[in-house]
Amino acid sequence: MTLVAGVDSSTQSCKVVVRDAETGRLVREGRAAHPDGTEVHPSHWWIALQDALDDAGGLDDVAALSVAGQQHGMVCLDDDGKVVREALLWNDTRSAAAASELVDELGADAWATRVGLVPVASFTITKLRWLAQHEPVNAKRTAAVCLPHDWLTWLMRGTGDLADLVTDRSDASGTGYFDSVADEYVPELVALGLGRSDVLLPRVLGPAESVGAGHLRLGPGAGDNAAAMLGVAAGADVVVSLGTSGVVTATSDVRAADASGVVAGFADATGRYLPLACTLNAARVLDATARMLGVSLDRLSELALSAPAGAEGVVLVPYLEGERTPNLPDATGALHGLTLTNATPANIARAAVEGMLCGLAVGLDALAEQGADVTGVRLVGGAAASPAVREIAPVVFGVPVTVPAPGEYVADGAARQAAWVLTGGARPPEWAGSDSTRYEAPAVPEIRARYGEASQRYLNR
Repeated sequence: MTLVAGVDSSTQSCKVVVRDAETGRLVREGRAAHPDGTEVHPSHWWIALQDALDDAGGLDDVAALSVAGQQHGMVCLDDDGKVVREALLWNDTRSAAAASELVDELGADAWATRVGLVPVASFTITKLRWLAQHEPVNAKRTAAVCLPHDWLTWLMRGTGDLADLVTDRSDASGTGYFDSVADEYVPELVALGLGRSDVLLPRVLGPAESVGAGHLRLGPGAGDNAAAMLGVAAGADVVVSLGTSGVVTATSDVRAADASGVVAGFADATGRYLPLACTLNAARVLDATARMLGVSLDRLSELALSAPAGAEGVVLVPYLEGERTPNLPDATGALHGLTLTNATPANIARAAVEGMLCGLAVGLDALAEQGADVTGVRLVGGAAASPAVREIAPVVFGVPVTVPAPGEYVADGAARQAAWVLTGGARPPEWAGSDSTRYEAPAVPEIRARYGEASQRYLNR
């Protein structure tokens, strides 16, 4: 039996799965935590990866490995390959002003046409602009710029040569300076961000291309969303992922070009495209609401399901960490519609679930406008374990919702990619999908309408 490993180096932790390359059967797994924060030294990811690999039984019998990771984070290296400063993660919003400047300088239409996205604070190019403006000494020291999964793959190669940095289309397409149609970096956009274009960028590997690391083959890796699409085997469904961030995505043969910036035209991990809308606020909205009400997440779910659809008029706009869709990095959350009669724990719990889902429904609408077939949703991520989320999702989305059995979909997708680099086929291997449960319920349009009215107040300021 040939074994492959997949790594998910996410915002919160590192997960490793070891699977049978032919069937996809899980053999063993491991995990380790990452520190909190939106600014993290990459060494923490490397330590966590070693711990997670040890927890998964090591790599002595593994033939290939791929690393998937949180997208967009800026990792700067000097001429000696040393980290210049702590990495700024995707959810660090300090580069919001830089993003606005970049959009103003070229225009939203030009950005969407050239690279498939309009800069927001999440994207690497905005962080480079922030670095050049606020830390010019560090900007000058920077000899290479890479992404979290690139850096981990490079360390696993062990050469220490910056020229051995590699990445893939999916993660490169989220930087703001990579054209995923031409499959090449755009030097003038690098210069627009950092102030110069002579910085080294990772070589972009093909979907099934690999590099060596001792007895291991290392796949190109992927951004976490692209890897999840490989791991969840979604078919024609739109995937809604409820993790630290909320993600709505689908596969496409054409790159999206949405000048509004709601839909980012990323690449996927197979040579196609991945139109994607992302919210900053997802599972942690439920965590915060449970903390506010002094209950467990299980009890929060029970409370939410005990309240009527629409929470008797209570609406939560869940911009607890600012927001990316719409682009409101400095916004805060708010409860609307409270009265003496509806201000109950059950209605607040219900409003939290509905508000989180309404934020993602905005992304569903945007994908539909870009041509996606939104007739079914596959719901994944940590918050999908909540019975309230599962049962309320079709009420808000207005389409059937399928919830696969819990799994490490990003790591699974990376493992499937690792199996692919061993076969070298035209497509990734077909592995058996997990069991799933389908949820259907009549839509209640009033929920979306009230949420739209409440969230519009931010846009009218």
